[in-house]
Amino acid sequence: MRSSSCVTRAMLLLFASLCLASPWAQAEVKLPSLFSENMVLQAGAKDPVWGTADPQEKVTVTLGGRQATATANASGRWKVELGPLQPGGPYEMTVAGKNKIVIRNVMVGQVWICSGQSNMEFNVAPENTGWETGVYDFKKVVASANHPMVRMFTVVKTVAGKPQSDVPGRWEITSPDTVSHFSAVGYFFGLNLLKALHEPIGLIHTSWGGTPAESWTTHATLESNPTFADILERWQKEYQSYPAAMEHYSTALHKWEQASKQAEAAGKPMPSAPRLPSDPRSSSWRPSGLYNAMIAPLIPYRIEGAIWYQGESNANRPLQYAKLFPAMIEDWRHNWGEGNFPFLFVQLASYQNVHPPYDWPLLREAQLKTLSLPKTAMAVTIDIGDAPIIHPRNKQEVGRRLALAAQALAYNRKVIYSGPLYSSMEIEGNKIRLHFTHLGGGLVAGGTAPGRLEGFEIAGANHKFVGAYARIEGDTIVVQSNLVEHPLAVRYGWQSYPICNLYNQVGLPASPFRTDDWTD
Repeated sequence: MRSSSCVTRAMLLLFASLCLASPWAQAEVKLPSLFSENMVLQAGAKDPVWGTADPQEKVTVTLGGRQATATANASGRWKVELGPLQPGGPYEMTVAGKNKIVIRNVMVGQVWICSGQSNMEFNVAPENTGWETGVYDFKKVVASANHPMVRMFTVVKTVAGKPQSDVPGRWEITSPDTVSHFSAVGYFFGLNLLKALHEPIGLIHTSWGGTPAESWTTHATLESNPTFADILERWQKEYQSYPAAMEHYSTALHKWEQASKQAEAAGKPMPSAPRLPSDPRSSSWRPSGLYNAMIAPLIPYRIEGAIWYQGESNANRPLQYAKLFPAMIEDWRHNWGEGNFPFLFVQLASYQNVHPPYDWPLLREAQLKTLSLPKTAMAVTIDIGDAPIIHPRNKQEVGRRLALAAQALAYNRKVIYSGPLYSSMEIEGNKIRLHFTHLGGGLVAGGTAPGRLEGFEIAGANHKFVGAYARIEGDTIVVQSNLVEHPLAVRYGWQSYPICNLYNQVGLPASPFRTDDWTD
């Protein structure tokens, strides 16, 4: 009897230990890192909240008098929707199942994604990196950064081969102690929105310097268009050649070790060690790698829109970018499931060190053409570039111009948010007359040469462009040159670092453009 009792007890203990070891047994309710202290939820909409728990476990989410309940599915996943929520806070959010999570200091306001490459990653204050950071007057900016209503979640850089469900990161309140490492463009965008809307602003910053648009686009989209085939083929070749590269490295390393021992014994200088090949699977250039790791985990967090500063890493493929960039935007919109949320982007600033010289004008043109998508706007920065530096420091103005676009497109404010955009032309004898949209009260010559327009070129049938005289006539511009008797086309600001100065009355610059589609 005693032996039987011991066996029974042992069996019960074994069963209990197996239950505790099961991934589903006693599983706690868990949330992605986005749902954490100091978070901002989107106002005026139903906000998804999601996570994991035991299969069939009931989970209840409560915030500011709103409550929603869901039952975890067979995989232990659950999702509720709260709202619509009114701007305000701070609130406490409770998420209760078999355990209870309390998230404090939650605000409800306007949530925006801030993404792209290094000019979006660019910090408010300098940091010890290999590239320049720090905006103009950054010490004053940091010292005055007492804005608890502006909060930023910075996504940790990572790459993945398949879409992920979570990503490391945390929400931070703007203060002199935190703002130094904030995305400068994101911060100034948020600060301008706060001044305009007087609501909490949540900024989800997810960027990586030196990355191309294909890294931020889903594999399905890249695979669906023959224009992008070379992107996938190039990566596949790198991936397939990696084992051979590692084998070559192993052989070289062995030889180096032997040579090093001989050099050490002979008192001679040490030979250079072989370089370890980089794994293409962990490269930030991996097609879809950043979408999988740094965008997918954010979906379906409710957002108002997105701002984007990127293009430098695609500038040597501008014609492909003209299709890739709008495809990426539509990709995000489809996967977020919010329809055509506002997507605001920055056109490449002026920059001197570009070869060949027409890559950047063509990339800017690709960005300009992307305005054909609904609910898009472009902040032109041709006037605030730094000639020898690819990272202009005037992020204050970039953020301000993006915020103007957000006020117009997202919040229906009657503000002028764009500089003049070329719309059409007509030939009048030896002159060409240009028409524009976004006149903003009228066309003006500003900048370094107020009163005199600069940056215009004109060409005839030989396709040879020469500097042209341009003058404002009402809402049009007339362009001509004594060297071109029968003009056919005009270009404006068509260099990587142009001298050009067409604005509207509120001081927003015109986008560079061309009236031709010549390839020579």
